Amino acid sequence: MQLEDIKGIGKTTIKYLNELGIYNAEDLVTYYPFRYEIIQNTDTQNLKDGDKVVIGGIVENVPTVIHFNRKLNKMSFHLNTGEFITNITIFNRAFLKDKLNVGHAVTIIGKYDQKHNSITASDIKFGLIDETLIEPIYHSSFKINSSKISKIIKSVLDKVKTQDYLPNSLVQKYHFMDKQEAIKIIHNPKDKEKLKQALSRLKYEELFMYMLKISYLKKSKKQSDGLSRNVSYEKVLKIIDNLPFKLTKDQLKSVKDIYDDLTSINRMNRLLQGDVGSGKTIVSFIALYINYLSDYQGALMAPTEILAYQHYQNFIKLFPNLNVVLLTGKLKAKEKKEAKALIESGNADIIIGTHALISEDVTYHNLGLVITDEQHRFGVTQRGNLKNKGITPDILYMSATPIPRTYALTLYGDMDISSIRTMPSGRKPVKTYVKTNKEIKDVLYMMLDQIKAHHQIYVIAPLIEESDKIDLEDVYKLEEKMKKAFGKVCNVGIMHGKMTPKEKEEVMEKFKQNKIQILISTTVIEVGVDVANATMIVIFDSYRFGLSALHQLRGRVGRNEIDSYCILISDRETKRLEVLTKTNDGFKVSEEDFKLRGGGDIFGVRQSGDMNFKLADIKNDYDLLLRTKEDSEIFMKSKEYNDPKYSFIKQSVIQSANLD
Repeated sequence: MQLEDIKGIGKTTIKYLNELGIYNAEDLVTYYPFRYEIIQNTDTQNLKDGDKVVIGGIVENVPTVIHFNRKLNKMSFHLNTGEFITNITIFNRAFLKDKLNVGHAVTIIGKYDQKHNSITASDIKFGLIDETLIEPIYHSSFKINSSKISKIIKSVLDKVKTQDYLPNSLVQKYHFMDKQEAIKIIHNPKDKEKLKQALSRLKYEELFMYMLKISYLKKSKKQSDGLSRNVSYEKVLKIIDNLPFKLTKDQLKSVKDIYDDLTSINRMNRLLQGDVGSGKTIVSFIALYINYLSDYQGALMAPTEILAYQHYQNFIKLFPNLNVVLLTGKLKAKEKKEAKALIESGNADIIIGTHALISEDVTYHNLGLVITDEQHRFGVTQRGNLKNKGITPDILYMSATPIPRTYALTLYGDMDISSIRTMPSGRKPVKTYVKTNKEIKDVLYMMLDQIKAHHQIYVIAPLIEESDKIDLEDVYKLEEKMKKAFGKVCNVGIMHGKMTPKEKEEVMEKFKQNKIQILISTTVIEVGVDVANATMIVIFDSYRFGLSALHQLRGRVGRNEIDSYCILISDRETKRLEVLTKTNDGFKVSEEDFKLRGGGDIFGVRQSGDMNFKLADIKNDYDLLLRTKEDSEIFMKSKEYNDPKYSFIKQSVIQSANLD
């Protein structure tokens, strides 16, 4: 059924529904409420000013309507509750006047004004509420409200049948209700217990299908379709021995994992995760060199131009004998043309760049390995662009957002995982302090000590420009304050996302050369930027950031053997921020962040919908996720999975995994 087939909704309403991602009747009935409002009659004996009330009564008089303009009106009438008579005022509901006949029973939901013995209503329901009413609340817009969405959905609940993706064995195992019944209950609940059962059933199906897809992906990627490589491990050890520094135990283990993948008959699909500053980049460089020794091209894709350029410079320093090409969006037309020609001809051994690497007009000669740095910043669709070119190289994903192993095995279930937990020798833990705005003078003195020691400082603001709505520090306001405090002893610079790539690069270059001592920035400096002389980072309004994001920012300092500091300035949520004062271990920080905030975008596929669950929440439903993981693996091995009766389940998994 299409939206235009639904009685009572016109083209304008359809347009508003489309803007909410609703394009057909199935989208409509699976557009679930995000919360519920429990409505029950208020005890009127002890009403206080400002109380939210739900009161039933009889309409005492014909409502009066005042029109302020074409879009704004106010309707008023008296309500007899049986205990007292009160005045009801409601805005923009003049269209209800003809239905509010004298003597009719209604229920008013609103706020009580004790001084005027009146109620400003937010909603009017016809009839009296004898028992608790559970009202679904939908994500809406100013163009179409939750009540309107609810009314449209209820009008089609009996007409739309959605596909049930649970096999009978699981429905029986958990005594699940029928899916159609669950959908009806979730949109029109009458009973709390039944609503709980309906939510459980629909969440389970959502997570089961997700984990089934993960299991399918892992199984399919174990096929013998790896590239042919014949490189001895002795050559790899020789590369490592020639490096100007020693690798840690975890780095060596990760290199061996990657080597085994690259020389096996199976295509590599590996996640390399490690704390900020743990040395993932050099491991990726060695992977590119192993790939080069097999006469394949290798590509390293970074999330920002600053980081891409940094990787490009570092790779050339370590491996000057290779032909390395930089390809980013900021290159001039002539430079891009030359870079693309080198890539297509095969004269480029290593290609380092940004999203420009997956542009339609980039043709590879024989691409064998793709590495995406900070992989959670890339979507599945973008990574799939290479596959669409007919190229299926080995894939290595890197992330400096460590995920606790239990979560990683589930969220990254289709990948093999290598973790770097040990830090390079000589690195000292960053000393972290939480300070309030009243202690700002202490912070300024700490900053002055670093300036006097000829060190550099990052200052982080959450906003670019001042906002009238939110009282937060912004880049320009902080620049003014820092110049006032330190203008006579050092240079202050600013950087933010609205600057052009060239402007950002120029600022970062000045900071690297110590021509700027205090760099005020937004989170654009979060990823990968490496300035060894920076020993302090001061983060204003730090309560606005997740713990993992703050840990990432903290990783911009402490990249040498000098004592380094992270100052978190906040008057709120200081207890949560204290987690960072107790540990420098990104895995522990991530675990706490996961508990507090859930999976969020950590999986990196929000834009393609893989983790954008309609009902389930990774944090609150993690135990359910583990159960569906186990059930999906059992189902894939069962006879039921290959039963033609359930072929639609397999087909749905294949389609969503983009493997058909």
